[in-house]
Amino acid sequence: MEIAGRKLPEGSWWDWEITACDAGRLRLAAGYDVTYHHGLEVIFTDPLFVSCPPAFRDPVFRPPAPAETARLARVLGEAAPLVVAFEADAGGREAVSCLVAAEGLVIRPGRWSRDPRAGAQALPGPRDWPGPPLPTD
Repeated sequence: MEIAGRKLPEGSWWDWEITACDAGRLRLAAGYDVTYHHGLEVIFTDPLFVSCPPAFRDPVFRPPAPAETARLARVLGEAAPLVVAFEADAGGREAVSCLVAAEGLVIRPGRWSRDPRAGAQALPGPRDWPGPPLPTD
């Protein structure tokens, strides 16, 4: 599987979801089941345009069609440095077409666990706050 000409590492990248989206990044997590952990992160840096569902399965990445890049150029006022298009199963009757335009792309393999649930015990270790415990700790 490739994204924008970059090969993804070997793995079962069937289940995908957006784990962060702000002005600086769009982070997608992938794995065989992202309920508890994921084994791949695809990070679009400085996203300019995002059209995809928050969770999807079995994406088929492809080069963007000329009509898609022309549409983005009209919307953005210039050509985007990186454009990724794909079709994916979002739970409906048909696959949905998705489009992402961004300044760059980072592919990070590895294993990441979900954030602990609310009320879960914190793991022992050094604090990330140097002062006294906050009332929220």
